Amino acid sequence: MTHIPTAPDDADDRRAITPVICYPNDTLQQPDLSLYASARTDAVKIDEIRVNPRDAACFTAKAGQFFRISSIEGPQVGDLNIWNAHDLNERFYSGKSRALHGTHLTTGERMWSSFPALRPMATITTDTLGWYGMDAYGGSVHDVIGTRCDPYTGNLLSGSQYHHCCHSNLTRALSDRTGLPLHEAERHVHDVLNVFMCTGFTRDTGQYFMKASPVRPGDYLEFFAEIDLLGALSACPGGDCSTQHSSDSVPCYPLLVEVFAPPPGALQGWVSPALNGYDRSHGRATTKDA
Repeated sequence: MTHIPTAPDDADDRRAITPVICYPNDTLQQPDLSLYASARTDAVKIDEIRVNPRDAACFTAKAGQFFRISSIEGPQVGDLNIWNAHDLNERFYSGKSRALHGTHLTTGERMWSSFPALRPMATITTDTLGWYGMDAYGGSVHDVIGTRCDPYTGNLLSGSQYHHCCHSNLTRALSDRTGLPLHEAERHVHDVLNVFMCTGFTRDTGQYFMKASPVRPGDYLEFFAEIDLLGALSACPGGDCSTQHSSDSVPCYPLLVEVFAPPPGALQGWVSPALNGYDRSHGRATTKDA
């Protein structure tokens, strides 16, 4: 039996303490959305990739290009991984993106990369679901709080051997694209941006929940590539995630990724973000300092 300790006399006072934002983001350099919008006006489509249901596919977008993820046939969520196209060790850092922007991302917010680079990888420029906001349950869209459905948790909870969850889908896609063996590709698969997924935390138990995505065919999330990117997108086997995930029984639909290139000179003054400026000494004197 779980022991619930007796609350102290000042319990209400302790709970009433005003919270402090851990990472105030008003000092972050803001993306020039007006410049991006201008560059997007005359951009031309140079590639498109169809992501089949319960599968994943890779795509590339060079620095200064745009990529769009669209719902095309029915309500469907997708799990997105992105890497530096030249170095898979630099990859999307969902935890830091969450700490800087919040639990769900939308227009003007960024996908940040892992240490030691910690720089913007992609900026969201258009979100057709931006109207959703946060609902009465505390749910919102495009989360960076979930991980990805995976075969290990499925096996832990139910003893299953399911191979078309997003983790496995992304692993296969990255392996196919790079030629890496599955076990090496798997090491690079990371926590995702849950595109179109509607999620939150329950107020009573603090558990991660999902509910039917509001996405409909024609909705899309569009990004500006801040660096050269390799991306992988999985069309989740949970479909719109209204009932379950890691399932072959729920309706699932394809997703479309399109890549657009602006004309030369359209991004006048823009430069790809540099690596993070921390000196990486970690408090130890370097040879130069000694």
